[in-house]
Amino acid sequence: MSVRSVWWAATIPGAVAPFDTAHLRVFYPSLSTGSDSERLSGVFPADPSLAPYPVVVLVSGVNVGQEAYRWLAVELASRGFVAVTYDWVGELFGGLRGITPGVELAAARPDAYGTRATTPSVPAVLSALTEVSGPVAGLLDLENVGLVGHSAGGTVILQSARFFPTVKAVAAYGTHTMVATMLGWPAGTVLPAQVDCPVLLMNGENDGVINGSADRYGEDASSRRDPISRTFDEALPRRNGENLQVTFGGANHFGIAHPVDPTAARAFLDEEATTDPAATRAALADVTAAFLDIHLRGASGDALDKALQNPDIAGIRRR
Repeated sequence: MSVRSVWWAATIPGAVAPFDTAHLRVFYPSLSTGSDSERLSGVFPADPSLAPYPVVVLVSGVNVGQEAYRWLAVELASRGFVAVTYDWVGELFGGLRGITPGVELAAARPDAYGTRATTPSVPAVLSALTEVSGPVAGLLDLENVGLVGHSAGGTVILQSARFFPTVKAVAAYGTHTMVATMLGWPAGTVLPAQVDCPVLLMNGENDGVINGSADRYGEDASSRRDPISRTFDEALPRRNGENLQVTFGGANHFGIAHPVDPTAARAFLDEEATTDPAATRAALADVTAAFLDIHLRGASGDALDKALQNPDIAGIRRR
């Protein structure tokens, strides 16, 4: 299946210009007609045969540009989804500006957590997609949306997804819901995920970024337990096995990103991958697509069961 993309934009409510716009890229299954319009504009029509298309929004880590997730967006679009990546240059911590999924710290404090979403970008992107024009207009199934997050992007969707009723599945890589003591929480707190749908929680065995940030949570180093596994055990409810944790052998924090940009973000904290990153990405794409297919299109679990047999997967847990 051929994949093409178009661009769109979303205004982030409450953000101050010029830092109030997210730039979206919408990847879709296309159908070449050989028309003059295609030749002159470079825009191909969407393939209508599988429409309406479930939508998957990819939510980035801090200072990780959307190009790092293009490979996954293309994979998902080739399997019949419309996949959306975006860059929002907004406010980070300490007055800095950078690419962010949007982290509203006030919404993550003890007196507010669980009352509203902790990210303003995801609802803005979902709203913008209702107005998108061009080849995908009228072909999006915005009642069946999946969110895929990496690092901080995964955290905010785990903290927020239930506030977006069209979201039917959440997948997150290299992320957790442990919370910094600076926000007023006791040491070692794992916040309950705000998710009413199935969750695929993914991680690599060699995640140096998670380990390099663990002192934020106030625990004694000698008694720390992996924040991702704690999130699966303590933040997610039992869903008759629909919630899934998948550990990729030898993968690191940036196993979901390609290419990895060494000039930004915190890849310098990461451990070396001891498995071919391309093999990790292939396994991750198969697992993620099959999981989304079940919960966004009602597919059977056969493809997911097969994907989970990949030898590059080191661990599987269900709740």
